[in-house]
Amino acid sequence: MIRTTTEAARKSTSSASSAAPAPDSAALLDDVVRWLDDAKAEEIVSLPLKGKSALGDFMVVASGRNDRHVGAIAEQLREKLKARGEARVRVEGLGACDWVLIDTGDVIVHVFRPEVREFYNLEKMWQAEIPPDASRGDSSQH
Repeated sequence: MIRTTTEAARKSTSSASSAAPAPDSAALLDDVVRWLDDAKAEEIVSLPLKGKSALGDFMVVASGRNDRHVGAIAEQLREKLKARGEARVRVEGLGACDWVLIDTGDVIVHVFRPEVREFYNLEKMWQAEIPPDASRGDSSQH
């Protein structure tokens, strides 16, 4: 399920924390969504990755109005994560600021310029459900 507002993303953390993701990752998601909102990020979307990927527990996609705004959002988020004590944060894409990826391990954040976000459309790709047979490598249906 995709959550498209800050409040909806925050509500998803309470239901997600009762599922498999670690409570700390749900708390981190709540902080990240709040910090993105504070930085005036637009169209913040939270996606649970449970059952879809081992990359992390959650993915967050947000937009900045232009490349400077994208860079400012990413820098603010990196500083807040550092202050929170997140030691293993990796940031990619700050040079061009078309698409900046902030990877905390449990929560992966993508901050896009609007036209780049529309082109890649990560929300659509990650909202698709994975058929149960696909994860087992069942070749009998081929």
